[in-house]
Amino acid sequence: MAQGNDLGEFLKSRRARLQPDEVGLRSYGGRRRVPGLRREELAQLAGVSVAYYVRLEQGNADNVSTEILDAISRALRLDGDEHAHLHRLAHPPRADHRHDPPRLRPPLQHLLDSITHAPAYVVGHHTNVVAWNRLTAEVFVDLAEVPPDERTWTHQIHLNDDYRNRLGDNWLPVARRNVAYLRFRVGQDPRDARLRALIDSLLSRGGDFRRLWDEHRVVDLTHGEARIVHPEVGLLVLPYETLHLPGDPDLSRLMMYAAEPGSEYEDKLNRLAAGPARRSSSDLARSA
Repeated sequence: MAQGNDLGEFLKSRRARLQPDEVGLRSYGGRRRVPGLRREELAQLAGVSVAYYVRLEQGNADNVSTEILDAISRALRLDGDEHAHLHRLAHPPRADHRHDPPRLRPPLQHLLDSITHAPAYVVGHHTNVVAWNRLTAEVFVDLAEVPPDERTWTHQIHLNDDYRNRLGDNWLPVARRNVAYLRFRVGQDPRDARLRALIDSLLSRGGDFRRLWDEHRVVDLTHGEARIVHPEVGLLVLPYETLHLPGDPDLSRLMMYAAEPGSEYEDKLNRLAAGPARRSSSDLARSA
């Protein structure tokens, strides 16, 4: 993925989604040459000169102050993730060199294996699944059957037809969130070659991924709800939480899912847990 002018493309995309009447500006009607706000209108809202704002959209963020970025963020009505992303694009963080492949401490795998009635897994910084328990393989994807270089949620969401079928009508929101998270990660570590290579490989295929990438959405993954149509038990609705792993720089987070206590989804998970066990990452390692 050519890095290009990530800052300018992001600003343009956020400007295009706003209309003058949404931000208190007078609209004179007629056909506008560009979607959303004009550069002049955005500069007026942010309290900066048009020339200064144009330089930002051209990718020239040298010496731009935090205060000006905050003003532009307010004018564009950015949310928390987008606000942080704007600052990272204007002031890129230093390259974060990570180990390849990620290293997993044995206690983390032991923790995963001890969770027997809910999916749980550890992911790296490229949506790569580093370790998983047996219910992850049962509910989502049997990762033991996936080639190691395709054990990423990005691959599974966009290229695995079986997983897409399990997501059902929820595929598009999940795919959009995945791509928005990749945008978030690019802002965190713009010089991460493995991340860029992953994105390039999907962009080269065109289609849905490229369309979603061009939306320039940005979001971190903190908590939410998974909806899976399992071939044996039907619909599963599983709230999830993410736990960061600050002591493991090669890893991103631990993802844990749990059905609402007493719900039909808890009963379904229990039924799956009592059935034939698929392989966890520790099972796979022992058989290697």
